[in-house]
Amino acid sequence: MTSYATSSAKAEMSELRRLKGILPPELQSWVTVEGTTEVNPPLIRSEEIGSDQVEIQIDLIKWDALAIDQRNLLFWHEVARIQNDTIPKDGWEMAALAIGLGGAVGELWVQDGLLLLLAVALCGVSGYRLYQKNNGEKQVKEAIEADEKAIALATRFGYTLPNAYKSLGSALKTLIEQAPGKRQKAKYEGRLQALKRSANKAKAKTKAASDDIM
Repeated sequence: MTSYATSSAKAEMSELRRLKGILPPELQSWVTVEGTTEVNPPLIRSEEIGSDQVEIQIDLIKWDALAIDQRNLLFWHEVARIQNDTIPKDGWEMAALAIGLGGAVGELWVQDGLLLLLAVALCGVSGYRLYQKNNGEKQVKEAIEADEKAIALATRFGYTLPNAYKSLGSALKTLIEQAPGKRQKAKYEGRLQALKRSANKAKAKTKAASDDIM
């Protein structure tokens, strides 16, 4: 039992080192890769852990079930989200909303019109920011843009364009099969459809360039 646990820990450390090795060099000084210890976490996600540090967190148990090429493209998708500055930031909005609501209730009690107006304005700004962060269309658009950039990163690390598309498409199909709910499944399906359209455009562009040479 101890031997199995030791070998499993070594395999996890080896995978984390491998992933750090395929981080673009310009990110290696401020992006770290760690296994998550949460209960039922997402497969992979990123979060700020300081003013100049981002951590990519991976559920290594689920991760181990994927093929290497699938892992690579999903990892580069997350790297692309960091490069595009679309990872979730520290959530000041919920705190601001709570302060604004508390202030509004308090000012209603003491009937201070100016402070009530300021409290309502704070509620409005924080509420709008929360809406923006949780907007489904915006999240899908950002994910599709990250997929495009992940393909470019894959070619930078030696993948051919067709293999990069195939690997990411295969990973998305696996995520669709494993999705716990319809909403999450729909997001992956949207990404897969966009990826297919992008692959067809890339194929047509390559063919046209080839025809021009001939």
